[in-house]
Amino acid sequence: MKTYLIPALLLLVSNTFMTTAWYGHLKFEKTALWIVILVSWGIAFFEYCFQVPANRIGNMHGLSAGQLKIMQEAITLLVFVVFARLYLGEKMAWNYYVAFALVFAAVFFVFFFRGVPDA
Repeated sequence: MKTYLIPALLLLVSNTFMTTAWYGHLKFEKTALWIVILVSWGIAFFEYCFQVPANRIGNMHGLSAGQLKIMQEAITLLVFVVFARLYLGEKMAWNYYVAFALVFAAVFFVFFFRGVPDA
């Protein structure tokens, strides 16, 4: 199995929890802020249960912290677009897609061009 597949799957699950924790409460405007903070913290616990192993496993299999971070950002965008559309009912404008494409271009550069780190 490719070195990035397991971390990517774990990050997908992690980001699903994260997006729910960060944005799920937007539909509950009348709920007290302290309640949504506590609920979000509870959801975020599960995010960390997947995110920390994803980064550890990825790093143990040769992925750098930078590669893991850019992978996480790209997965976050994918999860967010689906969440925003299906749960929040939001539509994305063309400029969002251009911005997302630039992030995915960053993924390409991080994974397919091996630069020499500064000494």
